Amino acid sequence: MHRKSATRPLTVATLAYPVGEPRAWADFESKVRALAREAHVRGAKFWVLPEYFSMELAALFDDPVRASLSRQLEAVQGLLPEFRKLFADLARTHEATIVAGTFPVAVRPGEFRNRSYVYHPDGSEDFQDKLLMTRFENELWKVSPGDALRVFRAEWGAFGVSVCYESEFPLHVRRQAEAGALVLAVPSCTDSRAGDNRVRIGCRARAMENQFFVARSPLVGRAAWSPAIDENTGAASVYTPVDRKFPDDGVAASGGDEAPGWVFADLDLDRVEWIRQRGMVFNYADWPRQTREVTN
Repeated sequence: MHRKSATRPLTVATLAYPVGEPRAWADFESKVRALAREAHVRGAKFWVLPEYFSMELAALFDDPVRASLSRQLEAVQGLLPEFRKLFADLARTHEATIVAGTFPVAVRPGEFRNRSYVYHPDGSEDFQDKLLMTRFENELWKVSPGDALRVFRAEWGAFGVSVCYESEFPLHVRRQAEAGALVLAVPSCTDSRAGDNRVRIGCRARAMENQFFVARSPLVGRAAWSPAIDENTGAASVYTPVDRKFPDDGVAASGGDEAPGWVFADLDLDRVEWIRQRGMVFNYADWPRQTREVTN
């Protein structure tokens, strides 16, 4: 007798994190733990937080540090051990896989990488460095690209992390899809409506062409005290393939623009392989057919 294969349901929580101005580490930790409890209560096992939300911690320092892009980067390094400890504890406590946004990490004196730490339910840690940098990171902030693209394994399947600008590049994300990713996490930080739309459009296109899920988490709100994260816009969203048995617009869930808080979506991961084999179109399978040269 034919037996239908068991599905792998996954509740994803992606966060529009409201930037603030904490006065002590305890303020930041309390805020993050409260958000974590919300995700846990909703049964989410995969959480995505935004790019550079950790730079909220620069508010803990005096005005000369706050006002300086370079001094902010140096100052927050002393808080990195506590940041890592906090998210490892949250992953263990709530038995969740967490993409903990990004933190600018000093890899050697004067050289920083925009690092997305990944935590597993046993508290173990991985990371994905951002590889494609914006002009702001390259020219003003002097944040350097990493050197390796990875895919991570969870009990429910594989996933990748593409940070903000990287979601706008088809070949970058395609490599993660071909390496087995069923879900792509996109931590983002955009300071204009144009930037927000570039990432939004990129995420939707990557979900369509790879026929998998994309979860975007933006930083939102205003932080006038910071030259790095002073204006932030976006909507927490989860995108899908655009085909039968999926939403007609490819949007599983989306919050309002700059609306803080979690957005949740229940994903059937087995449907990724199903749609790649039985969809109305074969975006994923037809990718290699893009080989013909233009003729004149």
